Amino acid sequence: MNFHPREMNLSRLCNEALDEPIGDAERSAMIADASKKLEELFDILRIDHQNDHNTRDTPRRVAKMYVEEILQGRYTAPPRITEFENVHAYDQLIVTGPIELRSMCAHHLMPIYGYAYIGILPAADGKIIGLSKYDRIVEHFASRLQIQEELVKQIGDYIVDMTKPRGLAVRISAVHMCKTQRGVRSSRRSRMVNTCFWGDLGASGELKSEFLNECIALDRAGSE
Repeated sequence: MNFHPREMNLSRLCNEALDEPIGDAERSAMIADASKKLEELFDILRIDHQNDHNTRDTPRRVAKMYVEEILQGRYTAPPRITEFENVHAYDQLIVTGPIELRSMCAHHLMPIYGYAYIGILPAADGKIIGLSKYDRIVEHFASRLQIQEELVKQIGDYIVDMTKPRGLAVRISAVHMCKTQRGVRSSRRSRMVNTCFWGDLGASGELKSEFLNECIALDRAGSE
């Protein structure tokens, strides 16, 4: 099976999922076709991928890595949400983090890595989702070509759509290797931080401060 752009729906942005998850046969064909293109790239860059023991199988390895790991969230369905009854009608702020985040910059194909923090104001008459699902959601939307400004929105919009909380906040603090390994080559300590708020968490300055203070406390605890 070969992939031809005119036969595919290319209207999706690079950090959006395809219309339907791809199956095993399509995945294998995608890896094979991408391997051939990477071999062509190596030829153009004058890297011997046939005789050099270091790079002999690199095109296939890289193609497989992109399809099955780096861009996995583009080709697979979102994680299933496990819900629990909110028996005691808990409606106060819950904050989880730091959630490890790994993604790939859409501009230069360089790694983005850091942490996400999520704050949830559950509805008293609603449900609470399993804590590990927040990690799965972050991983799913990060496993695409991304820019951080859009990633934080995608994570939050999905949680709001699926769980209908009273309020939500998502904060990401990450290093961009397109800045630390190329161009200006800034310090590896240089990070980008951005936060988005939904519902009551966006309307209340007191709740915003509580969320941000909890993020700082979790960050400190994680570095000890």
